[in-house]
Amino acid sequence: MNLLFFLTPKANCYYLFDDFTVRQALERMESAGYTALPILRRDGSYCGTLTEGDLLWAVKNLCIMDMRETEKYNIMDIAHRKYYVPVSVTTDIDELVTRAVDQNFVPVVDDKDAFIGIVTRRAILRCHPLYKESAAV
Repeated sequence: MNLLFFLTPKANCYYLFDDFTVRQALERMESAGYTALPILRRDGSYCGTLTEGDLLWAVKNLCIMDMRETEKYNIMDIAHRKYYVPVSVTTDIDELVTRAVDQNFVPVVDDKDAFIGIVTRRAILRCHPLYKESAAV
């Protein structure tokens, strides 16, 4: 099975840019309703992932008590707990599943390292026979 079968294309993804402030990231994450979002450079390349936990620890460690203060900090200046390693479009399904076990989603890049979308654990699990059986009940 081809990885592209599971892909949520960039046009349908929420993401952050690496020049966003903590406030912009908080607002985007709130409106998206996700606990982690990919971070892109303005040239479209993938450069990391920001999680709710990263934001929570930043607010705590920077002693931010006012939303206006979050505008002073760039998301690339705060600690990111984990780097979600991207895969290429030619990655096999076994490798994709291995990555998805430890990540909310797997970022996908093309042969020029441009971000093209994500594969979520949910998309992978929906194709599993046990999921199809439980959905039929």
